[in-house]
Amino acid sequence: MSDWRPTADFSALSRRAQLLAAVRALFAERGVLEVDTPLLATAPVTDPNIEAITTVSPDGDALMYLQTSPEFAMKRLLAAGSGSIYQICKAFRRGERGRRHNPEFTMLEWYRIGLSLQELMDEVAVIVALAVGPVESHYYSYQQVFERHCGLSPHHASLSELKACARAHLDLHFDTDDRDVWLQLLMSSVIEPLLDRESLSFVYDFPASQAALANTRSNADGIQLASRFEAFYAGMELANGYDELRDANELVRRIRDDHARRAENNQILPPIDRHLLKAMATLPECVGVAMGFDRLAMLACDVERIDEVIAFPLERA
Repeated sequence: MSDWRPTADFSALSRRAQLLAAVRALFAERGVLEVDTPLLATAPVTDPNIEAITTVSPDGDALMYLQTSPEFAMKRLLAAGSGSIYQICKAFRRGERGRRHNPEFTMLEWYRIGLSLQELMDEVAVIVALAVGPVESHYYSYQQVFERHCGLSPHHASLSELKACARAHLDLHFDTDDRDVWLQLLMSSVIEPLLDRESLSFVYDFPASQAALANTRSNADGIQLASRFEAFYAGMELANGYDELRDANELVRRIRDDHARRAENNQILPPIDRHLLKAMATLPECVGVAMGFDRLAMLACDVERIDEVIAFPLERA
């Protein structure tokens, strides 16, 4: 017999509500506008690592998507002149269920005009402190964490060296010649667990092949890097921040790359968001970050499972 009761204690739901209020107060104090964008969209993200949940339009004639992130709609607001904005909303991702995942989850996403990527990292630290109190921050390049924990350069190591390193640390039963698969596997399964759990760790300067919607640049050695970061605390990835791409032609090129990778994996090829492409022409220089709010609530409540901070996870929806 199904259980109708919530999985989270009311003490946790109360702490969650306090955290929501604190986040809103912080952004209000900093002059960042709260916005609300649709959960239904005609086009989702094309990232091969993210699958959207599909539905049909009200008239039943077209396929629509539950948003995996409010990013595209928020960028249209930025392009229209909104100024710095934030949103706390539901997001949906197919196939994501586990100790830290629920297919329906709460996203905190914000975009800042006039801030640097370093200043955005500082703001992420302020948000995390609302949940756990003052916390020390450490900053590492992607290359530094690979050299420290894997003993190789992520930019110069050969494909065979990446495979050998992964197999030395993990029990693996697959093979691929996609270099980024091995880099991402080493990052998530080898490096992330070794980051200091008691401090907030920022990893920046990812390979350009993992730029997603971030700008890229060359470093002093001529290596192409993505101007983005990820933030980790207590063994969890909390946030993903970008110096935002503003070139529509480059966006189309990256979407085509995503489609090519999806085709190789026999994944659905989602449509391109034409509204976003048109908006790119007037998108201001900005930085943006997405943070899993449920994970922030887990830290605030000192719990190990997402079910302990949301009332009704998938099985009780």
